[in-house]
Amino acid sequence: MANKFAIITGASTGIGFELATLAAKDGYDILVVADEPLIDAAAADFKQFGTDVQSVQADLSTIDGVDTLLAAAGGRQIDLLCANAGRGLGHGFLDQDVSDWRRVVDTNITGTLYLLQKVLKPMVARNAGKVLVTGSIAGYIPGSFQAVYNGTKSFIDFFTDALRNEIKDADGVTITTLKPGPVETEFFDRAEMMDTSVGQSESKSDPVDVAKDGWDALMSGQASIVSGWKNKIQAAVANVTPAAVLAEQHRKMAEPGTGNA
Repeated sequence: MANKFAIITGASTGIGFELATLAAKDGYDILVVADEPLIDAAAADFKQFGTDVQSVQADLSTIDGVDTLLAAAGGRQIDLLCANAGRGLGHGFLDQDVSDWRRVVDTNITGTLYLLQKVLKPMVARNAGKVLVTGSIAGYIPGSFQAVYNGTKSFIDFFTDALRNEIKDADGVTITTLKPGPVETEFFDRAEMMDTSVGQSESKSDPVDVAKDGWDALMSGQASIVSGWKNKIQAAVANVTPAAVLAEQHRKMAEPGTGNA
């Protein structure tokens, strides 16, 4: 019997790399994608586990990029999707270029939704499939100096809750939302946040641990998982803390220059 087939986005580094590793270890043939050439080197690493590995470089902030990814699947049945690709952006909103914040929105929301719609339709039709979407506890927090990113993660966190309810009759299909806090990845460097308190923090989560939490939740069909006990507390507290207080707390973490204090 052919191996089951998984697609993992944002798989060149960080959480996506670790999710792809877990999928290959678990016997899945995998198609991995990122918007940088490093995805090919990552794919070479995944091949050590003996399953079929394909890689594609595509910009998932665009419809064409998502179509390129799906075309690379060659019509093969997708048994599992890890929709992990995401993009951050630091600094004040009024100082950000339109092209920069638009790419965050299009990567984190538009491209993700289009990919989910394309993959979930056949899953629901055959009543079988697993999906993991990387959200964030940032979605619970007004993100001063990271406002667009946190806003997109709020969208994803609640969108997946709604979508899960819409397809609840297809009980063979599960959607799991992974909600990490700050993770030790290239995220903060790419978001130009290395001069912030959170960017320089040494208490960020290990992507290996975050991916394992997400994978275990995905395999057990959980609706969502907040990775890390500190993040679980922060997420719970956010639900009962006034938005203005949360925004000020986030400002202390994400305002440029706070990392030098």
